[in-house]
Amino acid sequence: MFGIDFSEILVIFGIALVVLGPEKLPRLAATIGRWVGRARAMARQFREQLEQEAETLKRNVDVRVQEPAPPQAAASQAPPAPAPAPAPPHEQPAAAPAEPHERGP
Repeated sequence: MFGIDFSEILVIFGIALVVLGPEKLPRLAATIGRWVGRARAMARQFREQLEQEAETLKRNVDVRVQEPAPPQAAASQAPPAPAPAPAPPHEQPAAAPAEPHERGP
């Protein structure tokens, strides 16, 4: 799993036995076992949920692919008329420039 051999596990166990003592080591092993079990259960549940969601998405895609296309408009209907071209702009005479207002003193 992590590249740890059985001999390395025995060394770790021996050091833990010396450091923790024979009273605390079984409780620690039980606690670590519970944590590992919970972590595996959560990983399994997460994987199952992902697989369930993937299967649901796959079914939805399959259903969309298999649905018939919506019926087309009747062939007897005439196609829409093109928009009329804009009218040419009319030439308007240029406006005379405005005279400046004179201000009184």
